[in-house]
Amino acid sequence: MVTTTTASAHEVAAPAAQPAGTAARDRLSWVRLSSVLLPLATPVSDAKVLTGRQRPMTEVAFLFAEIATEGGHQGIGFSYSKRAGGPGQFAHAREIAEHLLGEDPNDIGRLWTKLVWAGASVGRSGLATQAVAAFDIALWDLKAKRASLPLAKLLGAHRDSVRCYNTSGGFLHAPTEEVLANATASLEKGIGGIKIKVGHPDGRRDLERVRAVREHVGDGVPLMVDANQQWDRPTARRMGRALEPLDLVWIEEPLDAYDAQGHAALAAALDTPVATGEMLADVAEHWELIRQGAADIIQPDAPRIGGITQFLKLAALAEHQQLPLAPHFAMEIHLHLAAAYPIEPWVEHFDWLEPLFDERLETSGGRMHIPARPGLGITLSEQARAWTQAVHEVGNRP
Repeated sequence: MVTTTTASAHEVAAPAAQPAGTAARDRLSWVRLSSVLLPLATPVSDAKVLTGRQRPMTEVAFLFAEIATEGGHQGIGFSYSKRAGGPGQFAHAREIAEHLLGEDPNDIGRLWTKLVWAGASVGRSGLATQAVAAFDIALWDLKAKRASLPLAKLLGAHRDSVRCYNTSGGFLHAPTEEVLANATASLEKGIGGIKIKVGHPDGRRDLERVRAVREHVGDGVPLMVDANQQWDRPTARRMGRALEPLDLVWIEEPLDAYDAQGHAALAAALDTPVATGEMLADVAEHWELIRQGAADIIQPDAPRIGGITQFLKLAALAEHQQLPLAPHFAMEIHLHLAAAYPIEPWVEHFDWLEPLFDERLETSGGRMHIPARPGLGITLSEQARAWTQAVHEVGNRP
């Protein structure tokens, strides 16, 4: 059921908006939030399901923020949540949306701070800033569209395409034969690497599957594995050593996401790089990983850490330590951010989100290519509108 709420003139009065100055060219006049529930064709299981900590995933909840200015410029951004949290993100975004009205959309850093302070009692990480992320990403999209540039070019791209790998074909619910077929299909689509899930209670099954994939794709294809935080320290060391001969690009989330010391010790003990970071909810948590040398490859998620403004801060910290970057999920956003990172990065190919948008990203030669379209280069599809659970609008659309 879709419910639409339009605020009254009294409710949409922008609190403490900056007075117009000579540098201000336009003002935000309209915000629309949409809560969208994306169903997955097949329930998805990883190691967290096999350990009993989570149920198979059947849907992904998205928070979309669409914004417009008095001059007719528009932007779109989104955040998301898996299994739980989607309604909470929408509720928080609904409470703070009016604080954008009357503001100059160019002042993105200041507006991020303003929105965080609007909901300060619920903190500066997690669900609260994940709601802010949708607004922040929309502001960056608007800014790039106004400049008639792809977002990567606005940020200062180092490349026009990024190495990409596929994850969606390697989940643990799929039998090995299906994983092999999915790997072939991904490579035929021009995707460069293959990542599969590990974390069976019996580690021998993991080793059999990874060996089968390595034999199937050959030695020249980049191969990664992901344990989704489900190994303890001794298991991670044993499995890491057993996987060394398979020439993996990385072992992802071998330990609990917040076990910085354990990740640091494991990274020091293995030749295979350790990658982690996707589950962390702000820049400070990532900095702890970086500070302790707990990640050979850092994997931030822009919607999870508060948007593009925060991602750029983290990217600067990672670059200072010469860390490779491999952003998690949401390739529609992360392609642009990875293209603007100085050290050659990776981006994760997930076709799950494709029904939400009218456009498709191009892959060839093992790389994902920056679209020529301005901004993020995405527009919501009619299917996304049909999956919308609730809508909230404030202000007046030009």
